[in-house]
Amino acid sequence: MRVVSGIQPTGNLHLGNYLGAIKQWVAMQDAMGPGEDSLFFLADLHALTVAIDPKELNSNTIEMAATLLAAGIDPDRAILFNQARVREHSELAWILGGTARTGWLNRMTQWKDKAGKNREGASVGLYTYPVLQAADVLLYKATHVPVGDDQKQHLELARDIATKFNQDFGVELFPLPDPLISAAAPRIMSLRDGSAKMSKSDPSDGSRINLIDSDDTIVQKLKKAKSDGDLLPDSFGGLADRPEAKNLVTIYAALSDISPDAVMTEFAGKGFGAFKPALADLAVAKLGPIRDRLTRLLEDRGAVTEALSKGAARATALAAPTLAEAQRAVGLNV
Repeated sequence: MRVVSGIQPTGNLHLGNYLGAIKQWVAMQDAMGPGEDSLFFLADLHALTVAIDPKELNSNTIEMAATLLAAGIDPDRAILFNQARVREHSELAWILGGTARTGWLNRMTQWKDKAGKNREGASVGLYTYPVLQAADVLLYKATHVPVGDDQKQHLELARDIATKFNQDFGVELFPLPDPLISAAAPRIMSLRDGSAKMSKSDPSDGSRINLIDSDDTIVQKLKKAKSDGDLLPDSFGGLADRPEAKNLVTIYAALSDISPDAVMTEFAGKGFGAFKPALADLAVAKLGPIRDRLTRLLEDRGAVTEALSKGAARATALAAPTLAEAQRAVGLNV
């Protein structure tokens, strides 16, 4: 088993990022047995598809790497690196660009959403980045890729590219990666609006809990989180029409590693005057140590850079043979 996943270095990660992705990565890392690999990378090349500030991108990459380390990614057990340090990503993406079809890319819903009405003004990179995503995965002959609903289509594209490449050149180079959908990965919503995802782009800082927030800030944000005046029922299904209440219970369940129904059993018949303080105490207990480790790591950014460098060396050792095979298959490596 070989798991590969990446995340764009956008900076200032929040509770939704942690519970929805990073916590799952740590669990995958811990579950790996002998001979199995987990590779997690900062997708800094993907960040170039839109307008960027070079200094901000550099800083965000270091900060996100520090956050992953603080949250439990162990560079001795998993392979952690930033994409740009492994040139094979770009080189394989160009080769696979000869296999991918424009019709496939035209159907990518994220391209339509991100380009909007200004498709003529969007970058070529924004259009072709699903091919780079395919290279990110196929380069390591990944067997599984953690995906959310918004990335399922891109993994299908990677499988289509792998199938066509193998058939076109008469090789069995790329295995078809399977989606890895964790039932434990919750969808965390805004603390201000239970119908919107928690996001760093929300203008209200009170809508999210940042992983760098102080204990007092976490407590205050959860105290002010939108809820309702009704008591909690004895089953999670009873919150179907109460989005803010459902979100707060989902957060509690994810932080405590128990089912939402188990949370309901514990708090059935109680109101948010009792539930919110308990949630705040739990959040502080779980997130405080991550924040403290993150603060220490950001005081020694050189050590974070060194960890990324070592991870890139390990990733390159896996990637280089695959690229060489792809080059030979298409007649480049003579």
